[in-house]
Amino acid sequence: MPPLGPTARRVLGLPDPGDWERKKQRKRAKQGLAPQSAVPQPAVNPWETAAQQLLQQRTAPTAPAPALDTRPAAEHAAPWATVEERSGSAFARRFGRGVLWTLVAAFALLGAKSVLIPKKAPDPVESAAPAQPGPAYPADEAQAVASRYARAYLSWDEATPETRAALLAAVMPDGADTKAGWDGKGKQDVLAVEPGTVTPAAQNQARVRVDVLVRPAGPAAPPKPGAPPAPTLPAHWLGLDVPVVQAGGRVVVTGPPGIVGVPKTGPKAPELAGPEADSAFGEQTAETVTKFFTAYAAGDTEAVTAPGASVPPLPAGVSLVDVASWTADKGSGADRSGTARVRWQIGGAQLEQTYRVELTRVASADAQRWQVAAVHGGTA
Repeated sequence: MPPLGPTARRVLGLPDPGDWERKKQRKRAKQGLAPQSAVPQPAVNPWETAAQQLLQQRTAPTAPAPALDTRPAAEHAAPWATVEERSGSAFARRFGRGVLWTLVAAFALLGAKSVLIPKKAPDPVESAAPAQPGPAYPADEAQAVASRYARAYLSWDEATPETRAALLAAVMPDGADTKAGWDGKGKQDVLAVEPGTVTPAAQNQARVRVDVLVRPAGPAAPPKPGAPPAPTLPAHWLGLDVPVVQAGGRVVVTGPPGIVGVPKTGPKAPELAGPEADSAFGEQTAETVTKFFTAYAAGDTEAVTAPGASVPPLPAGVSLVDVASWTADKGSGADRSGTARVRWQIGGAQLEQTYRVELTRVASADAQRWQVAAVHGGTA
Protein backbone atom coordinates (compact mmCIF):
# COMPACT_ATOMS: atom_id res chain seq x y z
CA MET A 1 0.00 0.00 0.00
CA PRO A 2 1.53 3.43 -1.08
CA PRO A 3 2.05 5.92 1.71
CA LEU A 4 -0.61 8.56 2.18
CA GLY A 5 0.12 12.06 0.97
CA PRO A 6 -0.18 15.19 3.06
CA THR A 7 -3.64 15.94 1.71
CA ALA A 8 -4.95 12.44 2.58
CA ARG A 9 -3.49 12.67 6.08
CA ARG A 10 -5.13 16.02 6.67
CA VAL A 11 -8.46 14.69 5.39
CA LEU A 12 -8.20 11.59 7.62
CA GLY A 13 -6.85 13.66 10.54
CA LEU A 14 -3.62 11.73 10.74
CA PRO A 15 -0.46 13.36 12.11
CA ASP A 16 2.60 13.91 10.01
CA PRO A 17 5.26 11.20 10.36
CA GLY A 18 7.87 13.80 11.20
CA ASP A 19 5.75 15.15 14.08
CA TRP A 20 5.60 11.68 15.62
CA GLU A 21 9.36 11.32 15.50
CA ARG A 22 9.94 14.70 17.04
CA LYS A 23 7.62 13.87 19.95
CA LYS A 24 9.62 10.74 20.64
CA GLN A 25 12.87 12.72 20.69
CA ARG A 26 11.49 15.32 23.12
CA LYS A 27 10.21 12.55 25.43
CA ARG A 28 13.62 10.92 25.52
CA ALA A 29 15.26 14.24 26.27
CA LYS A 30 12.92 14.76 29.29
CA GLN A 31 13.77 11.29 30.60
CA GLY A 32 17.50 12.05 30.33
CA LEU A 33 18.13 9.49 27.60
CA ALA A 34 20.55 9.96 24.76
CA PRO A 35 18.94 10.95 21.50
CA GLN A 36 18.68 8.30 18.85
CA SER A 37 21.19 8.17 15.99
CA ALA A 38 20.96 11.00 13.53
CA VAL A 39 20.87 8.38 10.78
CA PRO A 40 17.68 9.14 8.95
CA GLN A 41 15.07 6.45 9.59
CA PRO A 42 12.20 5.99 7.30
CA ALA A 43 9.15 7.61 8.64
CA VAL A 44 6.75 5.14 10.28
CA ASN A 45 3.10 5.93 10.50
CA PRO A 46 1.53 3.95 13.40
CA TRP A 47 -1.89 4.21 11.84
CA GLU A 48 -0.63 2.70 8.64
CA THR A 49 1.10 -0.13 10.56
CA ALA A 50 -2.08 -0.89 12.47
CA ALA A 51 -4.09 -0.89 9.24
CA GLN A 52 -1.62 -3.32 7.62
CA GLN A 53 -1.77 -5.73 10.68
CA LEU A 54 -5.58 -5.66 10.63
CA LEU A 55 -5.61 -6.47 6.90
CA GLN A 56 -3.21 -9.41 7.44
CA GLN A 57 -5.37 -10.85 10.24
CA ARG A 58 -8.46 -10.76 7.98
CA THR A 59 -6.74 -12.49 5.07
CA ALA A 60 -4.68 -15.05 7.12
CA PRO A 61 -6.24 -18.41 8.07
CA THR A 62 -7.66 -18.57 11.57
CA ALA A 63 -5.11 -20.02 14.05
CA PRO A 64 -6.33 -22.51 16.61
CA ALA A 65 -6.94 -21.10 20.12
CA PRO A 66 -4.22 -21.88 22.62
CA ALA A 67 -4.95 -24.92 24.68
CA LEU A 68 -5.98 -24.19 28.22
CA ASP A 69 -3.80 -25.56 31.01
CA THR A 70 -6.04 -28.18 32.56
CA ARG A 71 -3.50 -29.49 35.07
CA PRO A 72 -4.72 -29.41 38.69
CA ALA A 73 -3.50 -26.62 40.84
CA ALA A 74 -1.57 -29.10 42.97
CA GLU A 75 0.73 -29.87 39.91
CA HIS A 76 1.77 -26.29 39.51
CA ALA A 77 4.96 -25.40 41.19
CA ALA A 78 4.31 -24.09 44.72
CA PRO A 79 6.50 -21.57 46.44
CA TRP A 80 7.01 -23.97 49.45
CA ALA A 81 7.98 -27.66 49.96
CA THR A 82 5.51 -30.16 51.43
CA VAL A 83 6.91 -32.30 54.26
CA GLU A 84 5.02 -35.47 55.22
CA GLU A 85 4.10 -35.57 58.95
CA ARG A 86 5.35 -38.59 60.92
CA SER A 87 2.76 -40.97 62.50
CA GLY A 88 4.28 -40.70 66.02
CA SER A 89 3.93 -36.94 66.23
CA ALA A 90 0.38 -37.14 64.82
CA PHE A 91 -0.61 -39.72 67.47
CA ALA A 92 0.95 -37.65 70.28
CA ARG A 93 -0.93 -34.57 69.13
CA ARG A 94 -4.25 -36.43 68.93
CA PHE A 95 -3.66 -38.13 72.33
CA GLY A 96 -2.85 -34.80 73.98
CA ARG A 97 -6.01 -33.28 72.57
CA GLY A 98 -8.03 -36.27 73.84
CA VAL A 99 -6.61 -35.99 77.37
CA LEU A 100 -7.25 -32.25 77.43
CA TRP A 101 -10.88 -32.65 76.36
CA THR A 102 -11.37 -35.50 78.85
CA LEU A 103 -10.19 -33.29 81.71
CA VAL A 104 -12.43 -30.48 80.54
CA ALA A 105 -15.43 -32.86 80.45
CA ALA A 106 -14.61 -34.28 83.93
CA PHE A 107 -14.38 -30.83 85.51
CA ALA A 108 -17.63 -29.87 83.82
CA LEU A 109 -19.39 -32.95 85.20
CA LEU A 110 -18.04 -32.35 88.72
CA GLY A 111 -19.23 -28.79 88.60
CA ALA A 112 -22.68 -29.85 87.43
CA LYS A 113 -22.87 -32.52 90.18
CA SER A 114 -22.01 -30.01 92.91
CA VAL A 115 -24.80 -27.76 91.63
CA LEU A 116 -27.46 -30.42 91.02
CA ILE A 117 -26.59 -32.69 94.00
CA PRO A 118 -25.31 -30.56 96.89
CA LYS A 119 -22.99 -32.28 99.38
CA LYS A 120 -24.80 -33.70 102.41
CA ALA A 121 -23.82 -32.23 105.74
CA PRO A 122 -21.94 -34.83 107.85
CA ASP A 123 -23.83 -36.40 110.70
CA PRO A 124 -22.20 -35.31 113.98
CA VAL A 125 -22.72 -38.80 115.38
CA GLU A 126 -21.10 -40.49 112.38
CA SER A 127 -18.28 -37.95 112.08
CA ALA A 128 -17.29 -38.35 115.71
CA ALA A 129 -14.04 -40.26 116.11
CA PRO A 130 -14.55 -43.83 117.36
CA ALA A 131 -13.76 -44.27 121.00
CA GLN A 132 -10.50 -46.04 121.59
CA PRO A 133 -10.94 -49.13 123.78
CA GLY A 134 -9.22 -48.82 127.11
CA PRO A 135 -6.86 -51.43 128.53
CA ALA A 136 -8.50 -54.68 129.58
CA TYR A 137 -9.15 -55.19 133.27
CA PRO A 138 -6.37 -57.24 134.92
CA ALA A 139 -8.60 -60.28 135.45
CA ASP A 140 -5.77 -62.66 136.37
CA GLU A 141 -4.48 -60.37 139.12
CA ALA A 142 -8.04 -59.75 140.36
CA GLN A 143 -8.67 -63.52 140.61
CA ALA A 144 -5.40 -64.09 142.47
CA VAL A 145 -6.09 -61.28 145.01
CA ALA A 146 -9.70 -62.38 145.55
CA SER A 147 -8.61 -66.00 146.08
CA ARG A 148 -6.07 -65.02 148.73
CA TYR A 149 -8.63 -62.82 150.44
CA ALA A 150 -11.32 -65.56 150.39
CA ARG A 151 -8.96 -68.12 151.95
CA ALA A 152 -7.98 -65.72 154.78
CA TYR A 153 -11.49 -64.32 155.22
CA LEU A 154 -13.16 -67.74 155.73
CA SER A 155 -10.35 -69.19 157.87
CA TRP A 156 -10.37 -68.35 161.58
CA ASP A 157 -9.23 -69.69 164.89
CA GLU A 158 -10.08 -67.88 168.10
CA ALA A 159 -6.78 -69.07 169.56
CA THR A 160 -4.69 -67.22 166.92
CA PRO A 161 -6.66 -64.23 165.56
CA GLU A 162 -3.49 -62.40 164.47
CA THR A 163 -2.82 -65.01 161.76
CA ARG A 164 -6.05 -64.13 159.94
CA ALA A 165 -5.46 -60.37 160.35
CA ALA A 166 -1.98 -60.56 158.79
CA LEU A 167 -3.21 -62.51 155.78
CA LEU A 168 -6.03 -60.03 155.15
CA ALA A 169 -3.80 -56.96 155.49
CA ALA A 170 -1.65 -58.13 152.55
CA VAL A 171 -4.55 -57.77 150.08
CA MET A 172 -6.48 -54.83 151.61
CA PRO A 173 -5.82 -51.05 151.47
CA ASP A 174 -3.48 -49.53 154.03
CA GLY A 175 -5.31 -48.80 157.30
CA ALA A 176 -8.30 -51.06 156.55
CA ASP A 177 -10.01 -53.02 159.32
CA THR A 178 -8.40 -56.45 159.27
CA LYS A 179 -11.09 -58.02 161.48
CA ALA A 180 -13.38 -57.78 158.42
CA GLY A 181 -16.55 -58.38 160.45
CA TRP A 182 -15.31 -61.41 162.49
CA ASP A 183 -16.25 -61.46 166.19
CA GLY A 184 -13.11 -63.41 167.13
CA LYS A 185 -14.79 -66.71 168.06
CA GLY A 186 -14.93 -70.22 166.63
CA LYS A 187 -12.73 -72.18 164.23
CA GLN A 188 -13.01 -73.02 160.51
CA ASP A 189 -10.64 -74.34 157.87
CA VAL A 190 -10.56 -73.70 154.10
CA LEU A 191 -9.79 -76.79 152.03
CA ALA A 192 -9.90 -75.37 148.47
CA VAL A 193 -10.42 -72.09 146.64
CA GLU A 194 -11.54 -71.76 142.99
CA PRO A 195 -11.68 -68.26 141.40
CA GLY A 196 -14.40 -67.63 138.85
CA THR A 197 -15.84 -64.81 136.75
CA VAL A 198 -14.49 -61.24 136.94
CA THR A 199 -17.18 -58.59 136.30
CA PRO A 200 -15.67 -55.10 135.73
CA ALA A 201 -17.56 -52.05 137.03
CA ALA A 202 -17.11 -48.26 137.06
CA GLN A 203 -14.04 -46.46 138.48
CA ASN A 204 -11.69 -49.44 137.97
CA GLN A 205 -13.76 -51.64 140.24
CA ALA A 206 -14.74 -55.26 139.68
CA ARG A 207 -16.55 -58.15 141.33
CA VAL A 208 -14.83 -61.53 141.51
CA ARG A 209 -16.72 -64.74 142.11
CA VAL A 210 -14.82 -67.26 144.25
CA ASP A 211 -15.97 -70.77 145.24
CA VAL A 212 -14.54 -71.93 148.58
CA LEU A 213 -14.60 -75.42 150.15
CA VAL A 214 -14.79 -75.00 153.94
CA ARG A 215 -14.80 -77.46 156.85
CA PRO A 216 -16.14 -76.13 160.17
CA ALA A 217 -14.34 -77.39 163.29
CA GLY A 218 -17.39 -77.08 165.54
CA PRO A 219 -21.16 -76.96 165.43
CA ALA A 220 -22.87 -74.56 163.06
CA ALA A 221 -24.60 -72.74 165.96
CA PRO A 222 -24.17 -72.67 169.76
CA PRO A 223 -26.39 -75.16 171.59
CA LYS A 224 -29.58 -73.91 173.19
CA PRO A 225 -30.02 -74.35 176.94
CA GLY A 226 -31.24 -77.82 177.68
CA ALA A 227 -30.91 -78.98 174.05
CA PRO A 228 -28.39 -81.51 172.75
CA PRO A 229 -25.39 -80.03 170.92
CA ALA A 230 -25.84 -79.41 167.19
CA PRO A 231 -23.92 -81.72 164.87
CA THR A 232 -20.82 -80.48 163.13
CA LEU A 233 -21.38 -79.60 159.49
CA PRO A 234 -19.40 -81.56 156.92
CA ALA A 235 -17.11 -79.87 154.41
CA HIS A 236 -19.10 -77.98 151.81
CA TRP A 237 -18.76 -75.40 149.10
CA LEU A 238 -19.94 -71.83 149.37
CA GLY A 239 -19.70 -68.87 147.01
CA LEU A 240 -18.14 -65.50 147.76
CA ASP A 241 -18.45 -62.25 145.76
CA VAL A 242 -15.30 -60.21 146.47
CA PRO A 243 -15.20 -56.46 145.53
CA VAL A 244 -11.83 -55.27 144.22
CA VAL A 245 -10.39 -52.07 142.74
CA GLN A 246 -7.31 -51.28 140.68
CA ALA A 247 -5.29 -48.50 142.32
CA GLY A 248 -1.61 -47.55 142.41
CA GLY A 249 -0.69 -50.26 139.90
CA ARG A 250 -2.21 -53.02 142.07
CA VAL A 251 -5.54 -54.69 142.70
CA VAL A 252 -6.81 -54.62 146.30
CA VAL A 253 -10.01 -55.62 148.07
CA THR A 254 -12.20 -52.59 148.78
CA GLY A 255 -14.44 -53.97 151.54
CA PRO A 256 -16.29 -56.92 153.02
CA PRO A 257 -17.48 -59.55 150.53
CA GLY A 258 -20.84 -61.31 150.39
CA ILE A 259 -21.56 -65.02 150.73
CA VAL A 260 -23.74 -66.35 147.87
CA GLY A 261 -25.24 -69.72 147.12
CA VAL A 262 -23.73 -72.45 145.00
CA PRO A 263 -25.97 -74.36 142.53
CA LYS A 264 -26.77 -77.85 143.81
CA THR A 265 -26.80 -79.29 140.29
CA GLY A 266 -25.48 -78.28 136.93
CA PRO A 267 -27.60 -77.44 133.87
CA LYS A 268 -29.21 -80.19 131.83
CA ALA A 269 -26.71 -81.56 129.32
CA PRO A 270 -27.70 -81.88 125.66
CA GLU A 271 -28.27 -85.30 124.19
CA LEU A 272 -25.05 -86.26 122.46
CA ALA A 273 -25.09 -88.80 119.66
CA GLY A 274 -22.38 -91.40 120.04
CA PRO A 275 -20.46 -93.02 117.16
CA GLU A 276 -21.85 -96.09 115.44
CA ALA A 277 -20.40 -99.32 116.86
CA ASP A 278 -18.43 -101.99 114.97
CA SER A 279 -19.11 -105.18 116.93
CA ALA A 280 -16.83 -107.39 114.83
CA PHE A 281 -13.82 -105.14 115.27
CA GLY A 282 -14.66 -104.76 118.98
CA GLU A 283 -14.50 -108.54 119.53
CA GLN A 284 -11.25 -108.69 117.53
CA THR A 285 -9.49 -106.06 119.72
CA ALA A 286 -11.06 -106.72 123.17
CA GLU A 287 -8.07 -108.74 124.42
CA THR A 288 -5.65 -105.99 123.25
CA VAL A 289 -7.55 -103.35 125.25
CA THR A 290 -7.69 -105.55 128.41
CA LYS A 291 -3.92 -106.20 128.27
CA PHE A 292 -3.28 -102.48 127.92
CA PHE A 293 -5.31 -101.46 131.02
CA THR A 294 -3.72 -104.25 133.08
CA ALA A 295 -0.24 -102.95 132.18
CA TYR A 296 -1.50 -99.38 132.62
CA ALA A 297 -2.24 -100.00 136.30
CA ALA A 298 0.91 -102.09 136.79
CA GLY A 299 3.14 -99.24 135.65
CA ASP A 300 4.53 -100.82 132.46
CA THR A 301 2.91 -99.64 129.21
CA GLU A 302 5.83 -99.90 126.81
CA ALA A 303 5.12 -103.48 125.81
CA VAL A 304 1.44 -102.83 124.99
CA THR A 305 1.66 -99.48 123.17
CA ALA A 306 2.52 -98.78 119.55
CA PRO A 307 6.06 -97.68 118.58
CA GLY A 308 6.48 -93.96 119.24
CA ALA A 309 3.45 -93.73 121.59
CA SER A 310 3.86 -92.02 124.97
CA VAL A 311 1.42 -93.18 127.67
CA PRO A 312 2.66 -92.53 131.25
CA PRO A 313 1.64 -95.27 133.74
CA LEU A 314 -0.90 -94.72 136.53
CA PRO A 315 0.32 -93.80 140.03
CA ALA A 316 0.75 -96.35 142.81
CA GLY A 317 -2.37 -97.45 144.67
CA VAL A 318 -4.47 -98.09 141.56
CA SER A 319 -5.18 -101.65 140.39
CA LEU A 320 -7.43 -103.01 137.68
CA VAL A 321 -10.62 -104.80 138.63
CA ASP A 322 -11.82 -105.41 135.05
CA VAL A 323 -12.72 -103.83 131.75
CA ALA A 324 -16.48 -103.58 132.07
CA SER A 325 -17.06 -102.92 128.37
CA TRP A 326 -15.26 -102.12 125.13
CA THR A 327 -17.08 -100.65 122.13
CA ALA A 328 -15.19 -100.05 118.89
CA ASP A 329 -16.26 -97.24 116.57
CA LYS A 330 -17.25 -98.06 113.03
CA GLY A 331 -14.50 -97.14 110.59
CA SER A 332 -11.69 -98.38 108.38
CA GLY A 333 -7.98 -97.99 107.84
CA ALA A 334 -4.95 -98.50 110.07
CA ASP A 335 -6.16 -96.10 112.82
CA ARG A 336 -9.32 -96.91 114.82
CA SER A 337 -10.96 -95.69 118.05
CA GLY A 338 -13.34 -96.93 120.72
CA THR A 339 -14.72 -96.39 124.24
CA ALA A 340 -13.80 -98.49 127.29
CA ARG A 341 -15.47 -98.58 130.73
CA VAL A 342 -12.95 -99.64 133.36
CA ARG A 343 -13.33 -100.46 137.10
CA TRP A 344 -10.39 -99.57 139.34
CA GLN A 345 -9.58 -100.51 142.92
CA ILE A 346 -8.48 -97.32 144.70
CA GLY A 347 -8.61 -96.13 148.33
CA GLY A 348 -10.37 -99.29 149.52
CA ALA A 349 -13.17 -98.83 146.96
CA GLN A 350 -14.03 -99.61 143.39
CA LEU A 351 -14.40 -96.73 140.93
CA GLU A 352 -15.70 -97.05 137.38
CA GLN A 353 -14.31 -94.67 134.77
CA THR A 354 -14.60 -94.11 131.02
CA TYR A 355 -11.77 -93.81 128.47
CA ARG A 356 -11.37 -93.10 124.78
CA VAL A 357 -8.78 -95.46 123.30
CA GLU A 358 -6.96 -94.95 119.99
CA LEU A 359 -5.61 -98.06 118.24
CA THR A 360 -3.15 -98.40 115.38
CA ARG A 361 -2.19 -101.40 113.27
CA VAL A 362 1.45 -102.45 113.54
CA ALA A 363 2.86 -104.79 110.89
CA SER A 364 6.03 -106.91 111.08
CA ALA A 365 7.69 -109.28 108.65
CA ASP A 366 5.45 -112.25 109.51
CA ALA A 367 2.37 -110.77 111.24
CA GLN A 368 0.39 -107.69 112.14
CA ARG A 369 -1.43 -106.68 115.32
CA TRP A 370 -3.33 -103.80 116.92
CA GLN A 371 -1.72 -101.73 119.67
CA VAL A 372 -2.76 -98.69 121.73
CA ALA A 373 -1.50 -95.35 120.35
CA ALA A 374 -3.17 -93.02 122.93
CA VAL A 375 -5.69 -93.01 125.76
CA HIS A 376 -7.82 -90.14 127.15
CA GLY A 377 -10.26 -89.98 130.04
CA GLY A 378 -13.91 -89.19 129.34
CA THR A 379 -15.96 -89.55 126.18
CA ALA A 380 -15.05 -86.31 124.34
